[in-house]
Amino acid sequence: MSETADDLWQAIKGGRNARTDWMSESTSVEALATTMVAMANSQGGVIVLGVVGPTATVIGVRDPESAVDRVLQAALAIEPPLIIPMPKVRHLKTRPVVVAYVPRGMPHVYSLDGRYLYREGVNNTALKPRDIRRLMMERGETSFETDIVRGASTEDIDWDKAKAYVDTLGALGDSSVEEVLIKRGCLATQDGLVRPTNAGILLFGKEPQRHVRGADITAARFAGETMSDIFTRQDIRGSLPDQIRRAETFLRDNLRKDFRLGDSMTREERYEYPMEAARELVVNAVAHRDYSIQGDGIRLFLFSDRMEVTSPGGLPGPVTLSNIREERFSRNPVIVQVLSDMGFIERLGYGVDRVIDLMAQQNLRAPEFVETAGGFRVTLYSQPQSAGAGADGNVAASDKPFVFDGQYRGVPINIRQEAALTYLLSGNSRITNSDLQALCPDVHPETIRRDLADLVTKNILRKLGQKRGSYYVLKRD
Repeated sequence: MSETADDLWQAIKGGRNARTDWMSESTSVEALATTMVAMANSQGGVIVLGVVGPTATVIGVRDPESAVDRVLQAALAIEPPLIIPMPKVRHLKTRPVVVAYVPRGMPHVYSLDGRYLYREGVNNTALKPRDIRRLMMERGETSFETDIVRGASTEDIDWDKAKAYVDTLGALGDSSVEEVLIKRGCLATQDGLVRPTNAGILLFGKEPQRHVRGADITAARFAGETMSDIFTRQDIRGSLPDQIRRAETFLRDNLRKDFRLGDSMTREERYEYPMEAARELVVNAVAHRDYSIQGDGIRLFLFSDRMEVTSPGGLPGPVTLSNIREERFSRNPVIVQVLSDMGFIERLGYGVDRVIDLMAQQNLRAPEFVETAGGFRVTLYSQPQSAGAGADGNVAASDKPFVFDGQYRGVPINIRQEAALTYLLSGNSRITNSDLQALCPDVHPETIRRDLADLVTKNILRKLGQKRGSYYVLKRD
């Protein structure tokens, strides 16, 4: 919140809301503390002493020093004590008022006389037990990942995967696989028995989704800029490391490729977004999402103009949209550590800086970070540029990427066919099965043959030559 008198008055003129409230100098310490607790457990806010009534009448405070002391008493009455900036004296309409700021992203969950409250509009409302626990997880005071999984046993752990992980660590002496997983927080002892934690099930479980519902990724590629009936979908399940690998395969199979002519007139190929940036977003979502929210999973959506990765749960701890590049906090330190051990992420760098820099290097718009009602979404934007058609209906060679939006001249095409057409439209007069195979090395040769034959059927390409000497050219109108 701004501390200038003008901005303060503008906030007051906007009326009472979740982040702005006022009261008289004589308001009790308990009433003041109640509002401070609710704001601290929500999005923070500002409280002004010396303003009263629904129309925000400024009456001022007679004793500013005592009013400041009253705010500090209220902060100390909260459990744990609420540490806020020193209240300040400001003048509104020439009268002194005391302004107390409760910062957003406080590090604890706060209570007053055993009551946990949050701001719901202008009201201070009691948090439900489930919401208290979720807030504690978000602020790092308790952790879903280290809870023991009800009904699970060590039989639910894939010990081959666990052993493969431990073998990569090297410097753990004579510790057994079980001992290492206990040290890492993937196993815990309860009533004399070793049992898996949520982190252990998510990282090494045989069937993680049987125990943690919603711990999966829904990946989809849509033809246009909005969700439609034309799409490719994959439901990615399994352990978290396996999900990351399968999501990366989905990206490689479904991200469009740009083909450009470089300064040396050689053909250069790259994905519509930096692959490392796209992969980083998936890894971040898997590592940092709120797994206690089991009604929804991670969504990886590819559109013609953007890529969206949405994960359940808001930003963790003190991280906000304004400090996301500088602040570091993880609600899942066990998962982060193990994924770091496996080489998926760097332990001390959570990837936001890296994604921003990679997008800038490819001359693409900066990523967009948005907090949604139930989660957090990151969007990467491509550069949609249309190429102009010549008199013969073909498109001249260009160093700009071609964007098809899932179709060519109104005819639906798939991503491999887009690659073939981009190759032809970038100054190449013909394309062979081998050329397209080189552009899509992970695709079966028979699929390549069918893709080119389908373009002939759709009256887009013409096949010339015979057998091994056959090739394809763009068909003129």
